[in-house]
Amino acid sequence: MIPKIAIVGRPNVGKSALFNRICQKRLSIVDEQEGITRDRLYAKSELFGRPFELVDTGGIDPSGKTLFNHEIRQQALYAVHEADVMIFVVDGQVGPTVLDEEVAKILLKSKKPVILAVNKIDRSDQEVRMHEFQSLAVVEMVPVSAIQGYQIAELMEKALAHVPVEEEVEEVLAVPTDGVIRVAIVGRPNVGKSTLLNELLDEERSIVSPIAGTTRDAIDVPIEFEGKNIVLIDTAGIRRKKAECEVVDKFAAIRTEQAIARCDVCLLILDSFEGITTQEKRIANQIEASGKSCVLLFNKWDLVKKLPMEHAMRGVREEVPFLTHCPTVFLSAINGRNVEKIFPLILKVYEERYRRITTGQLNKFVESCLQKYHPPLLNGKRLRIYYMTQVQSAPPKFVVFVNNPILMVESYRKYLVNRFREAYQFSGCPIEFELRGKPKAQSIPNKPVPELTGTGKSPLLIDQVQPV
Repeated sequence: MIPKIAIVGRPNVGKSALFNRICQKRLSIVDEQEGITRDRLYAKSELFGRPFELVDTGGIDPSGKTLFNHEIRQQALYAVHEADVMIFVVDGQVGPTVLDEEVAKILLKSKKPVILAVNKIDRSDQEVRMHEFQSLAVVEMVPVSAIQGYQIAELMEKALAHVPVEEEVEEVLAVPTDGVIRVAIVGRPNVGKSTLLNELLDEERSIVSPIAGTTRDAIDVPIEFEGKNIVLIDTAGIRRKKAECEVVDKFAAIRTEQAIARCDVCLLILDSFEGITTQEKRIANQIEASGKSCVLLFNKWDLVKKLPMEHAMRGVREEVPFLTHCPTVFLSAINGRNVEKIFPLILKVYEERYRRITTGQLNKFVESCLQKYHPPLLNGKRLRIYYMTQVQSAPPKFVVFVNNPILMVESYRKYLVNRFREAYQFSGCPIEFELRGKPKAQSIPNKPVPELTGTGKSPLLIDQVQPV
């Protein structure tokens, strides 16, 4: 199986920077403020053809002074439990601290291989600082610089040396290379995204608290449902621009936008008490503009009394027409009510994204629409629809060939779209229609007849002159 390597240490020693450097991607948020990373982040990488899985963790602080300290420590200890090798990161500029000693005791008790990465050593002449950390009782030490990339390969070589090569082959062949359905869980802060993820996985995968903005990174978690490989992406809540008080909030919003861009299906979570707000409308518009499928989830429905579901949906239909065509689930993530309905809907909207309709079926649809309701006259002219064809899937895109796109009035466009949804649904998918007008006929330019020369040949006739 693929070896799993966990990066651990006290807060603010450069664990996330080292994680990004090894993966060669900016996956984890890096900032000078302590306690930025809270949940476990996973990423697959390789060194000289040897694959491995890397785990970034929050800073372990046995003193218990930081926010969410207990939850962060539990997440880090879980990573230690499942890891094959641990990279213990310390600050080479500061030297060994009491917190480093406490973390070292925890790691050494696990009886697993530990590699000490003395970070912030930029040059070979600074490597003497590494010997200050011999008091931590970790035998293998490597001076590194996460920012400069100094001795990163040497560090990973030492870590992978503790894992036999033979154990890696089968897992590499078993990992699917395609057909993965990526699902992003999005919404405002504190609507229950991490709670829903934990309920779907039946484990404490993300830290949950009543404090808005607990989750900051986009967390990818693979899972299998009915033989389908699904990756759930827990995201940070998107705040209003005015409410982004910290740089971390800005990074979290960027991570969420990137998660929407790389997913196939979005689970948009609304608070049943507050209904749809300006933030949800902005997120829904972003989902539609990105061409992603969507499932709408009303969370905390168990706390709502004497309010019909139809009333809750009325505001959604009026504010965001796209959400009207998305499957809807009224649920309670905290007690698991209706959560089992989510995965079947994910598979349904994913299949709808790749659905194709033949040109013959589309032309019959256009003919039935024209017979029931003719396009209105506009300045004495009427819209004529020649034919319709599908040119793309995921998301579906259709081209409608007409005599003049200007003659398509808004009321008739809505009529065609509504009839199309009734006929073919494409549940949860944004649909794009493109109008193409009839090309104008090109006039033949007048060209003079070539003068006769003394060659004895016939003159070139006018009707043989080709247009330029």
